[in-house]
Amino acid sequence: MEIRIQSVRFDATSALEKFIQKKVAKLAQYYEGILSAEVTLKVTKPETVANKEALIRLNISGRDLFASKTCDTFEESIDEAVEALEKQLKRHKDKIRGK
Repeated sequence: MEIRIQSVRFDATSALEKFIQKKVAKLAQYYEGILSAEVTLKVTKPETVANKEALIRLNISGRDLFASKTCDTFEESIDEAVEALEKQLKRHKDKIRGK
């Protein structure tokens, strides 16, 4: 699976990029048909506390799955977005099996 990371108006550290690679790569255990993943990191409204937003789009055969979470840290945002995508992947897999 190809994982593309984009950070908007800041430079992501290599440690953050490794963390993202590790977390997003784990999604492959729930569904083998993931073609690629696009991760976008943004800082929204710098004066607020929970201002780190992570958007993850998974390209799977025939459709896209998407999750967006905003938290205090990028790591927390990524964790929550990955959890949301795990649920979506499980539902998608069950739907395919049911056909």
